Amino acid sequence: MKTIMNAIGTVFLPVQDVEKSRDWYCDLFGISPEGDIQFGHLYVIQMEGVNLVLDSKLFQKTGPLRAPMFHLNSTDIQKAYEEMQSRHVDLTTGIENGHWFNFKDPDGNEMMICQC
Repeated sequence: MKTIMNAIGTVFLPVQDVEKSRDWYCDLFGISPEGDIQFGHLYVIQMEGVNLVLDSKLFQKTGPLRAPMFHLNSTDIQKAYEEMQSRHVDLTTGIENGHWFNFKDPDGNEMMICQC
């Protein structure tokens, strides 16, 4: 029996202020914040598939991500781009190859949204 599975359970994201980041991401995903901030620096966002953990202690060690480490899925990349524009998010690319774009979250993490 294998003890190490071929599955990713969680992605950690460095954030400066875990409460502000929780609120920003929950608003972005259209969900209500649920659960507590754990150990004063971790907040788990339950996602479809892999969970996202916002970690303010990690930010102190690494600073923001300078390249996307994962992408958020979209069913309509044009509408996703327009939504991010309307939220005044720092868009770092246009829609590339009709398929994806990059942006920075409030903590300066380089992120990607990709049409699946």
